Amino acid sequence: MGLPETFKALSNPVRRDILMMLKSGRMPAGEIAENFDMTGATISHHLSQLKNAGLIFETKEKNYIYYELNTTVFEELMLWFSQFKGGDDNEGL
Repeated sequence: MGLPETFKALSNPVRRDILMMLKSGRMPAGEIAENFDMTGATISHHLSQLKNAGLIFETKEKNYIYYELNTTVFEELMLWFSQFKGGDDNEGL
C-alpha cells in the first residue's frame, strides 16, 4: 500500500461512495454503475483507481467482474491514523 495513492483514491467523493456500497459485500461492476449517472468508462476509471490504491480487489467469474473491499488496507490505515491520537506519551511535546 502506498499512502499517496490511497489518499488520492479516497479524495474523490464518487470513489468514497463506491467504497460505502461495497461495505455491504461484493458487487458486479454493472450493479455499481447503476447507482451513478455517468458512463461505464468513468465508473471503470474510478474502480481502477480504487484497485490501484489497493482499496478493492476484483474477482472474475464467467462474464462478470465482482469488486469487494480489501479490508487489510483499511486496517493498515486505521493503525497509521491511530498513531496521532493524543495520550500521556505525547505530553510536553
